[in-house]
Amino acid sequence: MQNNFEYDVLVLGSGPGGYVAAIRASQLGLKTAIIEKESLGGICLNWGCIPTKALLRTAEILHYIKNSEEFGIKCEGYKVDFAKVIARSREISNKLSGGIKHLLNKNKISIIEGYGRFLDKNCIEISRDNKSFKVTGKNIIIATGAKAKFLKGLSPKESEIIMGYRQALMLNKLPEKLLVIGSGAIGVEFASFYNALGVDVTILEVADRILINEDKEISEFAKKAFENQGIKILTSAEIKKFTINKSDINFEIKSKSKDSNASYDAVISAVGVSANIEDIGLEKINVSISDKKYIVTNEYLQTDEKNIYAIGDVVSPPWLAHKASHEGVISAEVIAGKKPKPINPLNIPGCTYCHPQIASVGLTQAKAESEFGKDNINIGNFPLSANGKALALGDYNGFIKTIFHKKTGELLGAHMIGAEVTEMIYGLVLTKQLEGTELDLMHTIFPHPTISEAIHESVLNAFGKSIHI
Repeated sequence: MQNNFEYDVLVLGSGPGGYVAAIRASQLGLKTAIIEKESLGGICLNWGCIPTKALLRTAEILHYIKNSEEFGIKCEGYKVDFAKVIARSREISNKLSGGIKHLLNKNKISIIEGYGRFLDKNCIEISRDNKSFKVTGKNIIIATGAKAKFLKGLSPKESEIIMGYRQALMLNKLPEKLLVIGSGAIGVEFASFYNALGVDVTILEVADRILINEDKEISEFAKKAFENQGIKILTSAEIKKFTINKSDINFEIKSKSKDSNASYDAVISAVGVSANIEDIGLEKINVSISDKKYIVTNEYLQTDEKNIYAIGDVVSPPWLAHKASHEGVISAEVIAGKKPKPINPLNIPGCTYCHPQIASVGLTQAKAESEFGKDNINIGNFPLSANGKALALGDYNGFIKTIFHKKTGELLGAHMIGAEVTEMIYGLVLTKQLEGTELDLMHTIFPHPTISEAIHESVLNAFGKSIHI
């Protein structure tokens, strides 16, 4: 390390990309510091992945309580303590944030509290408590993440009724009527949680179907499942007019199914996120920004400034914690002179923790047909209603779909909806990563009774070898 640099690696941001990058860099013998303006763990741990899953666990337990008679148990007089539900999610986040601090300390990583801005390609100015100081690094990793987007006129600045994911995790009381704008993972997870707690929920989606990034068959199945739970869904929807009142907001909405006029005492914006690239001093360095406002990198996460890297949500979608973490490892290993394997975007799994759960990897059926031709792919499908473990659990609403190249047997995509599918998708991600074929999956012995057996049956179905359907 050159003597004029305090650190080999400076990491700007401590989310799932940043703290993992810092730990890996330190493991590789690099003197490392991480800069964080708020809480260790970033949005994912404090306001995203972790607290929402804690809330959804409550919703899952409540679902079983409501349906307990199916299992021979009568539950009467139960009550939801909403304040305690929220408090539990915060306690879990705080515990994990403390755990990250322990890991950083264990790996001898300097934790620098404050807001960081580039002064040049090797120097960052830290602002804290109306004071500022400078730190220098031979290499710098930008891991500043992203923030919630809001439609014009519909943001928390206009009314406390309007919320992003952060505000939606900190409500003091349950709303009566909730409008969720957007039907991606964030939108349907919040809709699923609040619906389970008895809130009258409506999802508004501008596209012609919900979960637009999922396979069409999955999104159609999910829509029916949500509607059966009482969630109202408006697709091809457009807000024609809205009026913000003191205690509610009135919306005039035109949609595919019908026009509506309704008032809501809570609105969650889930229309996507935008990269945190403002006010971090990028104008002081040679870093390219795409027309979609993301930092441009090569496959090894290097920017135009070869000593500056960018990872996670600040680079590009998909906005997933596990993608950010893996990019953190790659960037640290490149800095250390290693030759890591770049990420194949088609091998990144996506998981949505609504009820029923959704998980996928690779190409959708539409994309596979477009790329390879309809006659060159095989599709397998197996319903969880024919799976013994799912029936025993009383949670059999769903299916497993697998897509293969007909001649090579390559697994092109996998799409699941149902109980515990977010825990099972890794098997098909691993298959893709290892470039496995249908024969590898067919010859694999799946344990019985498990829901994962439905994967095996779906593969068999794709090649006309079904056993249980």
